[in-house]
Amino acid sequence: MEITEIRISLRDDNKLKAFASITLDNAFVIRGLKVIEGAKGTFVAMPSRKRPDGTYQDVAHPINNQTRDWMEAQIVKAYEQEVEKAQTETRMEVSEP
Repeated sequence: MEITEIRISLRDDNKLKAFASITLDNAFVIRGLKVIEGAKGTFVAMPSRKRPDGTYQDVAHPINNQTRDWMEAQIVKAYEQEVEKAQTETRMEVSEP
């Protein structure tokens, strides 16, 4: 399995830093992943839905920690690249006469 595309949509929030969508093997899309800044660093929350009892249940998620770690590392890297791109664009806009 390969992540063939990652789309990041930045957010200006204390904890929610971005939404992400990933495409697997150019054939399957997972939307609604969240990039969260937690107490122990940045992590990816899987798409979820609210249950009648008020708890949340993942709609899609990796079956094992190895796959979760692999997926999270790629999404966080794409998020960091998108943040850097946004900062560079802001610096260029500020420096234009």
